[in-house]
Amino acid sequence: RGTDGPNPVDVHVGQRLRQRRTLLGMSQERLGEAIGLTFQQVQKYERGANRVSASRLYDLARVLDTDLNYFFEDMHDEVARRSPGQLRGLAEPPAPYEAEPDPMAKRETLELVRAYYRIHDPQVRKRLFEMTKALAARSDEIMGREPEDEPAHSESV
Repeated sequence: RGTDGPNPVDVHVGQRLRQRRTLLGMSQERLGEAIGLTFQQVQKYERGANRVSASRLYDLARVLDTDLNYFFEDMHDEVARRSPGQLRGLAEPPAPYEAEPDPMAKRETLELVRAYYRIHDPQVRKRLFEMTKALAARSDEIMGREPEDEPAHSESV
């Protein structure tokens, strides 16, 4: 891998691993025990410092109750292009990859999502969702920013 740091694809997979584990409220220790690893090894996977083998990724997907594609979803083309396998033959080495801060990787976001889905009344959840969108739009307006494109809300709130 050289001295340029972890492979960007490994970093992305690690971020998705951490995101899923946190959304499920599972500790690194518990995940490690479920697949026969130490929590330190789970930490290394989550940072992208160690590459996850195909068989290990399969085990992780099973324990985290998701499919293998989950770990590669939302991976920007730039991440794949910076993978060393894609860079062979370039005259100049690329700048080291620095992951763009992902709001979904923040603990605050994950805690918010978990708390939101603990609200059992669909009407209360819908009102909270609409209020949050209105507050975000107002914040954008105050800051002079264009509102971000809203993804379609696929699941009923």
